[in-house]
Amino acid sequence: MASTVTEEDNRKVQTAVLGGSQGHRPVFLPFEKEDADGLRRLHGADAFSCGVLLGGCGQVLTLRACGDRKSHFAHRPPVRCRRTAVGENSADHLYIGEALVRWLRGRGQGKVTVAYVRQAHARSDSIEIRFGPKGRRRLLHVQMARRSFSEWKDDRRRLEAAPGKSPTIRTYGPESELSPYEVQAAGHALRFRCETRDGTREVSIGTQSPDHKVQWTILERCSLSDLGIVTPSLEAAPGGDVLRLKRAEGRGTSVPQPRRPATERGKEGGREEQPSAAVVPSRETAESAFDEPVDPRAKAARAGLPPLVDDLLHRFTTAGFGLVLAGAAVRQALEGSVGRELDFVTDSDTRQVRQAVHGWGDEVGVHRADPPEVVSLSKVVGADSYTVRISSCPAPPRDRASRSPRAAEHEKALVAYLRRSDFTIDAMALGLSHVTLTDPFGGLQDLERRVLRTPRAPMASVANDPSLMLRVVRCAARLGFEPVLELREAMRTTARRVTEIPVEAVREELTATMLAARPGIGLRLLVDTRIAEHVLPELPALRFESAEHHRHKDIYEHTLKVLDQAIALETEGPDLTLRWAALLHDIGTPRTRRTGRDGHVSFHHHDVVGSKMARRRLRVMAYPEQLVRDVARLVELHLRFHGYVEERWTDPAVRRYVRDAGPLLDRLHKLTRADCTTQNQRKAHALARAYDSLEERIERLAVEDERQAARPDLDGYQIMEILDIRPGVELGRAYEYMRGLRIEKGPMDFETARDALLEWRDQRVR
Repeated sequence: MASTVTEEDNRKVQTAVLGGSQGHRPVFLPFEKEDADGLRRLHGADAFSCGVLLGGCGQVLTLRACGDRKSHFAHRPPVRCRRTAVGENSADHLYIGEALVRWLRGRGQGKVTVAYVRQAHARSDSIEIRFGPKGRRRLLHVQMARRSFSEWKDDRRRLEAAPGKSPTIRTYGPESELSPYEVQAAGHALRFRCETRDGTREVSIGTQSPDHKVQWTILERCSLSDLGIVTPSLEAAPGGDVLRLKRAEGRGTSVPQPRRPATERGKEGGREEQPSAAVVPSRETAESAFDEPVDPRAKAARAGLPPLVDDLLHRFTTAGFGLVLAGAAVRQALEGSVGRELDFVTDSDTRQVRQAVHGWGDEVGVHRADPPEVVSLSKVVGADSYTVRISSCPAPPRDRASRSPRAAEHEKALVAYLRRSDFTIDAMALGLSHVTLTDPFGGLQDLERRVLRTPRAPMASVANDPSLMLRVVRCAARLGFEPVLELREAMRTTARRVTEIPVEAVREELTATMLAARPGIGLRLLVDTRIAEHVLPELPALRFESAEHHRHKDIYEHTLKVLDQAIALETEGPDLTLRWAALLHDIGTPRTRRTGRDGHVSFHHHDVVGSKMARRRLRVMAYPEQLVRDVARLVELHLRFHGYVEERWTDPAVRRYVRDAGPLLDRLHKLTRADCTTQNQRKAHALARAYDSLEERIERLAVEDERQAARPDLDGYQIMEILDIRPGVELGRAYEYMRGLRIEKGPMDFETARDALLEWRDQRVR
């Protein structure tokens, strides 16, 4: 009789699929036991398979959550699987395919299908995604394999589009080799990569230039056009027939693009060729380029405006004047949300504006903003309070067919008004009577690309208004947008001029940055452009040399991570005190850094030194004294907890910790928890458990101390007089009874307390 051989499986498999052996939903198994247990609870014990699309056997995998080594998947015996790729990147083709399918469907593409195929001469899978309606199907191809030149040519011939069909969108995976010839021929190439974050593999797309530099971004920041995937680093060439690297931002240089002869392009259809809609209009043509056909997004933005806009519009149209929405409110409306501050532009003068809004809202005042005058009002609608600003400035005509020389002047005046905006994304106007989007500087495209660009030349904008640099930082932190390279360079070149800004203005901009949704983005920009060296020099000082040699963790990166983690712990909105304490908690490290003979780096007493530095810096920026004292105190106390970890505190030591923190105890809890940025998950969990223990002891001691501090309603002399006893054991018992009664029932008046004491004595006598 043949014996059954059970093959032992010693491989540490990190990826599987959901949905059975043919499943295509990839799963990456986190290394830590707690995370692996959570994954098993979420999907169940038998949900994971060694999928065929992974090159596996299709059998069910067992999830092993290990505490002493990496958690992993394992085959159930007998094992007959010959899968070779089992590491964390072994399912990257599935992650990329799933990400692209979601992205295409999110952009309105229907009938999206994905195939993971093995080419004849390839060593690994490639991805082919087809989408679009019947008859106009398109192919997005991701080369995952390394190919020889002959294999590449064979594959290229196979993927060449048939006449009359859209060309294949060719991209490349993390492991595919990309020859310089391919990049030079197209001027760029699109690549994908996967990174492990928060228990999954995140997909990024990169634009590679001929000089081998790659600009990485996320798929959500890309758009889809007839030319292919348009990343923030790409734009349509002037002919509109190919994509090229953007030259305006300086992100690499592009080689000459293949274009059809001008005579062929211009004469097709019997008309001159028009510029591509994807190209941002130049300043010379801005005045005539803003009156574009109605964009569906403009219609949606108009429909989403609050009713008070229609109410105000009715007043102006009745008086015979035009009204358009302008500025940041247009950007917010295009993004699907309208704030409580609305800016309008009208072709009437200030007197006529005041007549039109008379009795409509509470007028705040009139001020001149070179050159138009602005009427400011407040308007309460239900529970919402709006701030309305109406600029007296010529506006575009409502009827393009009845354009007059005066109307043309109105158009130019509006463009001049919009040119004074800080950024192109706020240099747009939305027509209200007839929906039009006035966008002379390409703000809508910049909004899609999530970049900050000035309507005028960046160097001129910054030179004329140095405070613009701080507004760039603030908007980057608030919106998460990235300034274009030219604007960054202008800020870096003129960084010293930030010292010309009044300290109060600097403080207000930094406060707005700190209270923004993503202050870390703004602070990085502040450091990278060298502005921080003049307004917050303690922050760039954290990037000292020893961090480069890995003698210790990078204090600068650690600080920004602590800030992010502190923000995540906020429960009642942005806390400026906590955020400043998180940012400044380690600023004493450069001054206290010492390197021992063994190469070990120490920062003894950097908490005390940092507290003094924080106090000095915040006072220079003229912050309120209470905030200065609170931040300095938190910086001074932020290391105290580590003594609790190293040596178990006594109850008096815990009470001293609470006493020293005082009203800042809750903020100190959050700062201390946020200060844990170790990559060692086991150590991080241990620190979290230790702080949980400390908080529990603080609560328990607080309850005990409150009980101990409770005083009975009758003092010792009154008890002796009522019971006619002398000092002794009986007095102690009566006192404890009355104190317990106070804790249980609360305060009592003298008569009630006396009756309760006498009743207690009578019960004892019985």
